[in-house]
Amino acid sequence: MTHSDDTWHAECQPDPRIPKVRALNDRLRGELVGGQIFLTPGVQGLGEATVQLMLHEIMAFDDFTPDNDPYGEHDFGRLKIAGQTILWKIDYYDRSLCYGSPDPADEAVTTRVLTIMLSSEY
Repeated sequence: MTHSDDTWHAECQPDPRIPKVRALNDRLRGELVGGQIFLTPGVQGLGEATVQLMLHEIMAFDDFTPDNDPYGEHDFGRLKIAGQTILWKIDYYDRSLCYGSPDPADEAVTTRVLTIMLSSEY
């Protein structure tokens, strides 16, 4: 398959909304504001002290690399806490939480959900 120069360059351009999406994700993860937080049953079962430690570690997480953050959105992480492998991820829903967001960079049409789970629950 061949591409004209115009088509090829258009396909290779990074999404200009990514810096805004990343900032909104960092705000939810780092400050726990700007969305909803969901703890899976496995995480809830670890007890309040462990959940608080997890939240603290997730808020401080900044180990983003091209391997774990290929799109630069800061929407996923993995941590080892209290002998458990913890995964966290941020998803983008429409305001009704029924469908995916039409534009994750637009807070007016997006509800962010930070899910914290045990790796065994993934």
